[in-house]
Amino acid sequence: MTKKSILNVSKNENIGTVNIYGEIVPEFWRWSDDEESAHHFKDVLAMLGDVDEIIVNVNSPGGSVFEGLAIYNMLKRHDAHITVNIDGLAASIASVIAMSGDVIKIPRNAFLMIHNAMSFEFGNADELRETADFLDKITGSLMTAYFDKAPDLNEATLKTLMDAETWLTADEAKHYGLVDEVIGARELVACADSNRLNKFTKAPMQLINTVETPEEPEDEAPIENKKTIYYL
Repeated sequence: MTKKSILNVSKNENIGTVNIYGEIVPEFWRWSDDEESAHHFKDVLAMLGDVDEIIVNVNSPGGSVFEGLAIYNMLKRHDAHITVNIDGLAASIASVIAMSGDVIKIPRNAFLMIHNAMSFEFGNADELRETADFLDKITGSLMTAYFDKAPDLNEATLKTLMDAETWLTADEAKHYGLVDEVIGARELVACADSNRLNKFTKAPMQLINTVETPEEPEDEAPIENKKTIYYL
């Protein structure tokens, strides 16, 4: 089926605007208009060209950690001033993408969710122990992104928040230094299907109630390996 994109881009004089509204997935997994990849994000930055400021509007439940880290790093090394607006939800790896902002703004009714890296895997005990060790390393890399934005945040506090899968309100995110400005409330819009949000253990019902479960796709993405790990 034809791949669509949730990542809309526009340019006005020397200011570029990018909307990330949906899940972050590898390019080979992207099949619908509510998913986006780092590969496409790279193309979008190239389309923007030499701009003084990039405004990134985020409403995403997260997704692939490596795709998200790639997007984060692309924005961090860009010469433009980065303004991130969390329009409704920046959860999981989308919260890391949000940390790329030189200025991060969040409406009073929006959420920032942080948690430890997760995976889906089958294997023997040795393989699962190896995966657990790798997940600890990934979580450490995520913590680095949060500390870069909030250097005064206590390490033990951050680890506790991530262990607990914490859904931070705008005021709480501001308190911990993870956002810069709390602005007026906005109407919440859907950013994922309910199956995605239900993978989290503490997703607020006000968010779950804004989404619906879509119909199953006609063509599933091919499984290239017998054993596949997805880090979320």
